Amino acid sequence: MPNRRQFTTGTITAAAALAANHSTAAASERIRVGVIGVANRGGQLIDAFLPHSDCEIVAVCDVDSNTLGKAVNKLDGKPKPYRDFRQVIDRDDIDAIVVATPDHWHAIQTITACDAGKDVYCEKPLSIAVNEGRAMVNAARRNNRIVQVGTHRRSSKLYRELAPQVQDGMIGKVCVSRAFRTSNMYPDGIGKLAASDPPSTLDWNMWLGPRPERPYQDNIAPYKFRWWKNYSSQMGNWGVHYLDAIRWCTGDEAPKSVCAMGGNFAIDDDRTIPDTMQVTFEFESGRLAIFGQYETSGNRAIQQGEIELRGTDGTCYVSERDYEIVPESGGQFADRGPRMKPQKKSVPGGNALLTQDHARNFLDCIKSRELPNADVEIGHRSTTMSLIANISLAVGRRLEWDAQAERFINDDEANELLQYDYRAPWKLG
Repeated sequence: MPNRRQFTTGTITAAAALAANHSTAAASERIRVGVIGVANRGGQLIDAFLPHSDCEIVAVCDVDSNTLGKAVNKLDGKPKPYRDFRQVIDRDDIDAIVVATPDHWHAIQTITACDAGKDVYCEKPLSIAVNEGRAMVNAARRNNRIVQVGTHRRSSKLYRELAPQVQDGMIGKVCVSRAFRTSNMYPDGIGKLAASDPPSTLDWNMWLGPRPERPYQDNIAPYKFRWWKNYSSQMGNWGVHYLDAIRWCTGDEAPKSVCAMGGNFAIDDDRTIPDTMQVTFEFESGRLAIFGQYETSGNRAIQQGEIELRGTDGTCYVSERDYEIVPESGGQFADRGPRMKPQKKSVPGGNALLTQDHARNFLDCIKSRELPNADVEIGHRSTTMSLIANISLAVGRRLEWDAQAERFINDDEANELLQYDYRAPWKLG
């Protein structure tokens, strides 16, 4: 991984290459989109793209024929349905691909689409292994493709105003940032189920893709895969959103160390990830970032917002639609002089409108060939934080991270977990 100076230079180079490359769709033309994975988040992304008049969804794909039929009906029968994503990507008349499949499919589908000359909107987390993410960045760059990652706060008007101000000292020197994801899944969580035959509508072998063969269970697909470490994690599902926003607000590119703790303390179910987890990252700047995943109780950990930025002059509490700055009230031994004034700001909208704005930015960048708000390199760095947190928990110790090499320092066991073997015939491009 490049350092910050190299990253800036690389970003400029990538932007220049994209600008020099011909857009797949001319600025005056409608962008023809294929959506791969149309359950849950895929359906939400269809809703986010539909309001844009310069966009047309011409193909939808899913490994479950029932889910696929619902998507086609939702779109008045206009898009052509597919069960195999490769058939969508192979269409010469499609300009862009939306990847909203389970996380273990993101790398293969994004790389395949980039190599076929398609621009890609890929849901977060970008990948489930660090080597996958870097391969996705490389595929985007070598093919001069626009790849937007679904960390939609990057298109938030609120965050786009706030982040540079925090970096410029709006609340003084930020020393600690915190974020949490809480939910009440106690006591049964995703349940405990025996293996069974998959639904007749589901191609279970295709759903598994590059992951090891195993029997179907009803608490894996379609959505509950997020509690199985072979396919996802809650660190990847939620942590990447908040860690991305923290990185943006502080200007820190990558951590130098990570230490995670947690386990299954209260919930009795089939999950293979913890019900309680907390991780601390340390950056070269000396700043700390803390993220907690608490699934045994739903009360909010930060009452005023979703992210807390603790500065020497004040603390900023941020949510999707507003932020509040609470000034410091004096020092322990001496008052620090004039204090900043309290601030509050709100903007209309919420998750659905943010996603719609994020889709708009993607479509605009397809035409302009400028880097999108959540460019694949940005998404890779934020996803990497989530992935190395999971590795720290797995090996049970604090790890030193070499962000340039994208390797742990002097820890072979941890480095083995930066990649995984694909099940044949699937390969990482």
